[in-house]
Amino acid sequence: MSMVQAILLKNGRIIDPANKLDKKGSLLLEKGRIKAVFTARQQTGPLPKKLLSIDLQGKWVVPGLVDMHVHLREPGEEHKETIESGTRAAAAGGFTAVACMPNTIPVNDCQSVTRLILEKAESASARVYPVGAISKGSQGETLAEFGEMKQAGAVAVTDDGKPVTDSQLLRRALEYASNHKMLVISHSEDSGLSRNGAMNEGFTSTNMGLNGIPHIAEEIMVYRDLALADYTGCHLHLAHISTRESINLIRQAKKNGVPVTAETAPHYFTLTEEAVKGYNTNAKMNPPLRTSKDRAAIIKALQDGTIDAIATDHAPHSVLEKDIEFDQAANGIIGLETAVPLALALFRKGHIDASRLVLLLSSNPARILGVKGGSLGIGAEADIAVIDPEQHFVLQEQDILSKSKNSPFVGARLQGKAVLTLCGGRITHNLLSP
Repeated sequence: MSMVQAILLKNGRIIDPANKLDKKGSLLLEKGRIKAVFTARQQTGPLPKKLLSIDLQGKWVVPGLVDMHVHLREPGEEHKETIESGTRAAAAGGFTAVACMPNTIPVNDCQSVTRLILEKAESASARVYPVGAISKGSQGETLAEFGEMKQAGAVAVTDDGKPVTDSQLLRRALEYASNHKMLVISHSEDSGLSRNGAMNEGFTSTNMGLNGIPHIAEEIMVYRDLALADYTGCHLHLAHISTRESINLIRQAKKNGVPVTAETAPHYFTLTEEAVKGYNTNAKMNPPLRTSKDRAAIIKALQDGTIDAIATDHAPHSVLEKDIEFDQAANGIIGLETAVPLALALFRKGHIDASRLVLLLSSNPARILGVKGGSLGIGAEADIAVIDPEQHFVLQEQDILSKSKNSPFVGARLQGKAVLTLCGGRITHNLLSP
């Protein structure tokens, strides 16, 4: 959508943890940037003559959400998702920026693929930050060219989807990435323990006759990864944390001063392994859904800062990959359009306050990645999400903007929705009445 020269977002609840603001007020946007912030008691003063004024009574006005873990599938698997469709889904979810994982075809392990992604993203509905591979082809053997990818526009490196099993390689990756001021994101999994597993190992997997993935498959590698971060002194980010012992390890590492940050995904604080019953492939993912005790530990970690960010791990798959036998089905679910209502459930249940919710979904991911966003400060680019915390809706397949529909929440009644998204002052999603 085209950018209006001046926009007044008025009477909303402005929640900006980066600037310690949580008050009713208005935002004035001009030429794609935040021109002024007015709280309820302040006069708005002289306004531009040509002005689009939008009344947001009862709605939250927050920095645009930043998803530091998505799979956009382009290049190579455009039948599942494209940069265009994925960023439209992102905007519909309140996201103004996404960091896309490198497990494309070909793998994003060089500057030419990074540049291709950014060229495709020039007209996208959200900012796209490519993440390069740690190793060439994500084969875990030889480091990719971090410097070249950084120069082309990559913001981080990971072999997400595959663990880096060679500890020396991950050590060198941390050191090399640190020299280039790039973030290393680790997929912590002992593939020897998880091999052939289809869901969390336990009573339910045994009852269903499925091979299980034990929680220690994650925890052993989290321990290894934390040890390497401590030894090298280099910042490490742990992706999609799912178990309580992983949480305990991270919490202790942070107390000891290890330079580590961590993320989890909405499905890990919303669902448990029970969602797999009936062989529901839309509840199959890696790491798998865990137990109610793991879920409780993740919620506590979101409260106390052990987990720094909520990321969707948006993983689109077509029916070809999902509508098959459970143990053969692809891992992953889409998440961009359900992150807001699922995260808001934590707020409504009193687990976290509104400011912390925004911190986890916006300010912290932007800070960890070292990218724009996460703030409504004057002069900042107008990356903004407007959220109606009261809006109820039923998630229907036909309403999902992602090309793929693989969500365990299809048919669920949800509460809370992004109703207006602006990226650089450009309206990219709008459900408000004209």
